[in-house]
Amino acid sequence: MKTFIIKSIFYILLILIALELMVYAFHLYTEDPPRFIDEFGVEKRVPGETGHAVFGNRNQSYSEFVINNSGFNSHRDFLPTLSKFEVAIIGDSFIEGFHQNYNNSIGKKIEEQIPGIEVYEYGIGGYDLANQLHLINTYKEDFLLIDEIIIYLNFESDLKRASYTPNYDRMDMLKSPLFRLRDNIKILSYGSKIGIIEPLKRLATGKAFIKDKKGYKTNELEVISAKEKRLRDITYLENFESLTMLYGFDKIKTTLLLNSRKTSTLFLDYCRANNIKYIDFSENFEKSKKPTTLIYDWHWNDHGRSLIAEQIAKYLKEKYDSELFGK
Repeated sequence: MKTFIIKSIFYILLILIALELMVYAFHLYTEDPPRFIDEFGVEKRVPGETGHAVFGNRNQSYSEFVINNSGFNSHRDFLPTLSKFEVAIIGDSFIEGFHQNYNNSIGKKIEEQIPGIEVYEYGIGGYDLANQLHLINTYKEDFLLIDEIIIYLNFESDLKRASYTPNYDRMDMLKSPLFRLRDNIKILSYGSKIGIIEPLKRLATGKAFIKDKKGYKTNELEVISAKEKRLRDITYLENFESLTMLYGFDKIKTTLLLNSRKTSTLFLDYCRANNIKYIDFSENFEKSKKPTTLIYDWHWNDHGRSLIAEQIAKYLKEKYDSELFGK
């Protein structure tokens, strides 16, 4: 019996080593460049990091990233001056662009349509409007030189707080031995990515034995849900007002990028009434005959990113003097 147990452990270790080598050889794991919070409380990536981000169960997306000197994924460094025309696009993982090669990003696509401009992509996964406005306010000297600021806003997730507080707890968690172990052992990284480790996480946190409560919807519940949505929309709008009052919002050169079909009409009415400009990409996405998102999550695919770039380029050409862009 003792021999059987020893042999079993030995063969299990061999299998795990073989799987580790296979995951490493085929690069099935994703690389996540480390984050940090700078002395001003701005969350960003460690400059100089390079590698490949992998998404999907079967390496469906294999994209190269390069973190520039400012701590963001981009094909260029951010060096705004008075002599150039610069555009800043600020947002979460949709703008960070790890699902596509860094040199085929939304910013690069815009630059190809409007030669001579520089597009700076300030994107970090998890950024909300509090992150974004705090970033602009913190580096105000740079943003005063930048000619146009475009903020990607997901109404349903980006307005949940009225002020910015650096998430040091999250940084400490990412630096913890458990997360470092996951990042260094590729089979764990791959297993986490495809959800194999999720049952173990639920077991460790005591959630494995909690069943989801599902019930039948009634008209009364739907009415309550509508009321809750209305209250949520009011709260989010109040948060937007608080954030813009706290950090400022330059209405002349700042424009929101959003999907009106996923944005509260209350918020859209507020924007129109207060001369807050926004680029609405919902119609272009709805009319597209090709898919605009990836098949394994809701991030924009190459076609979706091209549509976004085309709409931003069109907006810039219409807003600024045609001679500026050589039309």
